[in-house]
Amino acid sequence: MVIYDYMIIYSFNMHEVCEIVCINEEAVRDVQSKMPTEEIVFKGAEIFKLLGDPTRVKLLFALSQRELCVCDLSAVLGMTQSAVSHQLRVLRGAHLVKYRKEGKVVFYSLADAHVSRLLAMGVEHAEER
Repeated sequence: MVIYDYMIIYSFNMHEVCEIVCINEEAVRDVQSKMPTEEIVFKGAEIFKLLGDPTRVKLLFALSQRELCVCDLSAVLGMTQSAVSHQLRVLRGAHLVKYRKEGKVVFYSLADAHVSRLLAMGVEHAEER
């Protein structure tokens, strides 16, 4: 049974909500059965929070072009190596980037193709507007 708070419903523009309460129980059950777990929803929301920072999006975009070291990323973004390193640590913690060491140089790249596609879709969607 679904209980609606009519005060909330009527506080919205009436063109944006149903004017009557009618629930398609089959549709509700179908969508509920496909909903991700709370843990997955939380992790997904955390990723989107991280992508809400323009510097992080720039870093990811740069890394979507090619593997780069911290020095190169610093030059591309016009930031200090310390600032770049801090942002990369955050992205690494979220498994969005990975790194490898070659001697004394640390190279970063996107963690996997999912990150590349997520970034590409975000940029594509932004360009539509």
